[in-house]
Amino acid sequence: MTMPFYAPPEQMMKDKADYARKGIARGRSLVAFRYRGGIAIVAENTSSTLRKVSEIYDRIAFAGVGRYNEFDQLRIAGVRHADLKGFSFSREDVDARSLANAYAQSLGHVFTHELKPMEVEILVAEIGLDTNGGGDQLFHILYDGTVADEDDWVVLGGETEEISERFEEALPAAPRSLADGVRAAVGALAGPERTLSAESLEAAVLERGNHRRAFRRLTDEELSTILAV
Repeated sequence: MTMPFYAPPEQMMKDKADYARKGIARGRSLVAFRYRGGIAIVAENTSSTLRKVSEIYDRIAFAGVGRYNEFDQLRIAGVRHADLKGFSFSREDVDARSLANAYAQSLGHVFTHELKPMEVEILVAEIGLDTNGGGDQLFHILYDGTVADEDDWVVLGGETEEISERFEEALPAAPRSLADGVRAAVGALAGPERTLSAESLEAAVLERGNHRRAFRRLTDEELSTILAV
């Protein structure tokens, strides 16, 4: 009688984590930061049709890196979750914290119980109602369901350490303008040996204001103007 294959749980979790990190590292990174008028997300993305950054609800944005089909499934699930909660209760009851917790549970369940983990890192951002910036939230959720509540800025993707170092050096102190933050983010994503044009980028903002929907994409013309300075 042959003995069944056995691997220690610690080794299985390590192998899954290594697999997920390698998959995420093959993708392009993104940077999110708070600026004077809201929250901005800048991603390296050469595709004009496949979006890394999207709107989830009135004042909530979603961004993902890694395997596109997997984080897009999470985006769609988040939209449905937010719509159902807003319809069943109130639009004010939909918030980034509860959405991040739902994503964390889903990713954690897949990581623990499925053979293949999801090769994604995602960001859920919400802009607060306070005109002075109070209530802004940035939740970074990893492939294993770990949630980090970021304060001012966050980097997602493969070369996180290198990009974070470059971004921290270039980022002006708060309160900063959108243009200054975007230039710092693009420089950090590109690194010393490359130059990224507006066509190679995807950027969006959650703008502070009185309007209900805060999400807006930056056009190539706006990005070109910012980067030309």
